[in-house]
Amino acid sequence: MNKTGSFLSKTEILDAAEQTLRRFGPDKTSVTDVAKLLGVSHGTLYRHFPSKAALREAVTERWLEEQIILPLTEIAEAEETDSLKQLQQYITRLFELKAHHAEQDGEMFRMYAAVTEEAAALIEAHIVRIISQLSTIIRRGQETNQLSQAESASTLARALFYATARYHHPAHAYEWQSSLIRQDFTQLWELLARGLSPAAGPHI
Repeated sequence: MNKTGSFLSKTEILDAAEQTLRRFGPDKTSVTDVAKLLGVSHGTLYRHFPSKAALREAVTERWLEEQIILPLTEIAEAEETDSLKQLQQYITRLFELKAHHAEQDGEMFRMYAAVTEEAAALIEAHIVRIISQLSTIIRRGQETNQLSQAESASTLARALFYATARYHHPAHAYEWQSSLIRQDFTQLWELLARGLSPAAGPHI
């Protein structure tokens, strides 16, 4: 039975769009496909989202929030006495989540990778969320003298995020199935941990 646009919620539209994207893939899915699934005209969807790109971005934004940010938030907000360990857990989990979805949720991951190139503001907001959570962990560690105070928490967080980009940026997804990727990550973390430790000290 057809629905009228006035009764459509954002959640219903995004659910249908995600279902359609998984079925047809991000390249072949059209607004008409989503409208058919909902039993409305494509014009009805355009009243909610002005373009296919806007709809794709909204689906991607929700996917990133639910599949990436929420699991990471659990780590960032956990009561952990070892801040360096918590940072390692956070970055490791970020790597694991991206690698898992690249392998097990290919259609959504491909859309995320495409949106990364098309929607700078959305992706920047996603990065800001992650860096903010890293900053919170680092700040707590600095307050208890567990982490280096050579730079501000936000500076260290940004450096940590970009230093580990190989392990969470979708452009590097092709590398994540390498038999050496875990070893490379461990070696990189050991180097980063030395720089984050209090022994690094402040600049003189």
